[in-house]
Amino acid sequence: MPLPAPLTLRDLRARAVSVPMRLPLQTGGGSIDRVPLALIDLDTDEGVTGSAYLFCYTPLALRPVLAMLGELAAAIRGREAAPLDLDRELRRRFRLLGDKGVAGMALAGIDMAVWDALAKARGVPLATLLGGIPGRIPAYNSCGLGMIGAERAAAEALRLAEGFSAIKVRLGYADARADLAVVRAVRRAIGDEVQLMSDYNQSLSVAEAVVRLDALAGEGLDWVEEPTLADDFAGHAEIRRKARVPIQMGENWWGPHEMAKGVAAGASDLGMPDAMKIGGVTGWLRAAAIGESAGLPLSSHLFPEVSAHLLAVTPTAHWLEYVDWAEPILARPLRIEDGQAVVPDTPGTGIAWNEEAVARYLVT
Repeated sequence: MPLPAPLTLRDLRARAVSVPMRLPLQTGGGSIDRVPLALIDLDTDEGVTGSAYLFCYTPLALRPVLAMLGELAAAIRGREAAPLDLDRELRRRFRLLGDKGVAGMALAGIDMAVWDALAKARGVPLATLLGGIPGRIPAYNSCGLGMIGAERAAAEALRLAEGFSAIKVRLGYADARADLAVVRAVRRAIGDEVQLMSDYNQSLSVAEAVVRLDALAGEGLDWVEEPTLADDFAGHAEIRRKARVPIQMGENWWGPHEMAKGVAAGASDLGMPDAMKIGGVTGWLRAAAIGESAGLPLSSHLFPEVSAHLLAVTPTAHWLEYVDWAEPILARPLRIEDGQAVVPDTPGTGIAWNEEAVARYLVT
């Protein structure tokens, strides 16, 4: 069957929503009880619309992100939906300013929407368009287990482990003893068959991280995530040299170049690019190539709907981080079966809006 004609980008529409979290999250880096999302719809002359969303972390970023998307809409009108050329041209415009932060978020959102439109135009899932096969990806539940104390964490862990073979706990309490008490309480609750990851959300100094990870050695943690500042590759490398627990980082890699620097520094045993911060689908493909050459197992950070497709074509795919934060405004949330994410076999990424819910949570 012949491929459809190239798509021509016509317009970009962006909306902001603030979605309540089912389980508010207290972390070492701050608390989150609502999810600020920028919803993107990219229309083409051919009648195909690509969709994506951006997680803005704080409501303060919603207006700037939407404004940046609005400015970039003029730059893409009339252009062919060719993601690699589009990415190169748009990033060239930010060479002096830099393409991180709000600019990087907007660029990644456009990239994900373009890839979604291309897959829809060809009538195939994104994973298939990228040369893979939709299947199942091991997933861990990251929807809760904030810093709520040992007793509450144990009870919440039981809920999160239902239907999953792995969950994640947030750490960064007052001292190493408190962290250890929480980990042990969670482990007692879920048993030895459920794998347990942990995340410090950049809350420790390098010296304190060494002390705490020594205390946590032997507790059966699959990894300790971002124990210190995300851009401190040398500090992470020092922690890794002294730790007896695998070090995970990568959710704050702004693009493949930052990832390459972290890998070169030996900053972690594992990597977890964020589909938005790494540069959308285009950035992820470049990150996957770095991960393969370095033999670095790669997991995803947030954005489970598109990340499931990306992990399906990642040679060193490890775990999908499952969060349900966007589910209330999605028409077809990602399915989890027996602890695995089911990559949808429908055209595109599977992202479509529940317009009734979008109207309910819309930020005007």
